[in-house]
Amino acid sequence: AGVKEYKLTYYTPEYETKDTDILAAFRVTPQPGVPPEETGAAVTGESSTGSWAIVWTDGFTSLDQSEGRSYNIEPVPGEKDQYICYVAYPFDLFEEGSVTNMFTSIVGNVFGFKALRALRLE
Repeated sequence: AGVKEYKLTYYTPEYETKDTDILAAFRVTPQPGVPPEETGAAVTGESSTGSWAIVWTDGFTSLDQSEGRSYNIEPVPGEKDQYICYVAYPFDLFEEGSVTNMFTSIVGNVFGFKALRALRLE
């Protein structure tokens, strides 16, 4: 209860990338029956704020400014059921000056995600 589909939160085809965004392209092969938009959104969510737990403090902090955005999904020419998912991550999502933090966030545990048959960071 209260759980939204990834597509409703992380798939935003109207999103226009900013100069401050970190851009990534993933080659995804969804599991049979999973739409590419849902797969791209799931990758985006799991590699940004989708697995964050809400922690109550003195003030509420919105995650909207930290969420990655799956803004474009294109079929791979000549490849059946493969898509390139373009993702924009806000610069503030990552620790400044830490490439390790950035790669851990982007490629961390998303490669074992069950909605995917295959995934590759391009």
